[in-house]
Amino acid sequence: MIEVVAELSRGPVFLAGEALECVVTVTNPLPPTATSASSEALAWASAQIHCQFHASESRVALPPPDSNQPDVQPESQTVFLPHREGGLLWLPLAALTTTSQPDSYSEVLPIEGPPSFRGQSVKYVYKLTIGCQRVNSPITLLRVPLRVLVLTGLQDVRFPQDEAVAPSSPFLEEDEGGKKDSWLAELAGERLMAATSCRSLHLYNISDGRGKVGTFGIFKSVYRLGEDVVGTLNLGEGTVACLQFSVSLQTEERVQPEYQRRRGAGGAPSVSHVTHARHQESCLHTTRTSFSLPIPLSSTPGFCTAIVSLKWRLHFEFVTSREPGLVLLPPMEQPEPVTWTGPEQVPVDTFSWDLPIKVLPTSPTLASYAAPGPSTSTITI
Repeated sequence: MIEVVAELSRGPVFLAGEALECVVTVTNPLPPTATSASSEALAWASAQIHCQFHASESRVALPPPDSNQPDVQPESQTVFLPHREGGLLWLPLAALTTTSQPDSYSEVLPIEGPPSFRGQSVKYVYKLTIGCQRVNSPITLLRVPLRVLVLTGLQDVRFPQDEAVAPSSPFLEEDEGGKKDSWLAELAGERLMAATSCRSLHLYNISDGRGKVGTFGIFKSVYRLGEDVVGTLNLGEGTVACLQFSVSLQTEERVQPEYQRRRGAGGAPSVSHVTHARHQESCLHTTRTSFSLPIPLSSTPGFCTAIVSLKWRLHFEFVTSREPGLVLLPPMEQPEPVTWTGPEQVPVDTFSWDLPIKVLPTSPTLASYAAPGPSTSTITI
């Protein structure tokens, strides 16, 4: 029996362009009474990064086999895209009777690749596959799931040739690959901070066909995963009474026009929405209110590929009264005690409004805390 252990020391979340490092340890555990003749030999082992792409046949029109478009595959099948694969590690032949020396596998994730995403129309799934074979035995595969975050704009950045330009710590000894990886992570952090730290009050007048309902205020429109979307709603200046409102933090997944399947052919809608957080409030006689919607660390930032795009938005729904000057409170002064009851029915109108926002990635280390995946995988052959 041979045991193969793969460990991602930094966690299962990475930024596109970073170097993935995995420590592979092969052991041949034997009982105390075993002899050297009982040892097993590992013939070979290799490791490779894969990006699996699944497409829903009911939503995505698959191109013909001879098309020059990117490979797509129905969700009932599996494909390893050749341009998404990379890296090869060979472990030496050995007769393993004790714990072997760990072997490190390192490969740079493609910076132009898509992010990890599980949507209604498409799925992009990353994994590290380690293949190994014991002598005179079939091949065994060990799969380690990964999550990849993509920050657009890093594709055009070149690693500085002058080492003095790249940020580094004088107290750490790093090889050239470590310097580049650290520099890329620091550059991504600076860009994320610059894009999401700017605050400026944006005001939007909300009206229906009969008049002004209120004013919505938000301090920024660009966020990172894990941040809260905070907004205020001023209803005191409205001429139309608002009885209730709700706001949802949603993603909009849209299939690109050239890949959309026609509805008449039995296809599903090419646009789907997912709600990640929601706030609902009854607000009659409310002058001012606010809400806070958290952006889950486990969600996918906005992105766009040749097949699909993902955007974020705030989706508002308002319930307003048709009666002008609606008052649903009892009179403050009465000459004698009376019993007051509110109206049983109030004619209302409803309308919705969408406000686009932008959601960017966050630090891979912080994203690992959201839904910590297995950093260590084991297989016995």
